[in-house]
Amino acid sequence: MQHENWQCLKCHHTEFETDELRATGGMVAKLFDVQNKRFTTVICDRCSYTELYRTKSSALGDVFDFFTG
Repeated sequence: MQHENWQCLKCHHTEFETDELRATGGMVAKLFDVQNKRFTTVICDRCSYTELYRTKSSALGDVFDFFTG
């Protein structure tokens, strides 16, 4: 993917891919294996430098994670 406004901070390349990362946030979340922290990743196609952007997690998604965890 290419976007005219994004440029890698390390190599200045403009092509990238995006993905999603989920993580647990606290002791209770770890105990019940609920991944309540959600991030969008932007990965440079040339050097693999990765930026993380925090996104909101939906309550329904958290419940689904709990039962499928």
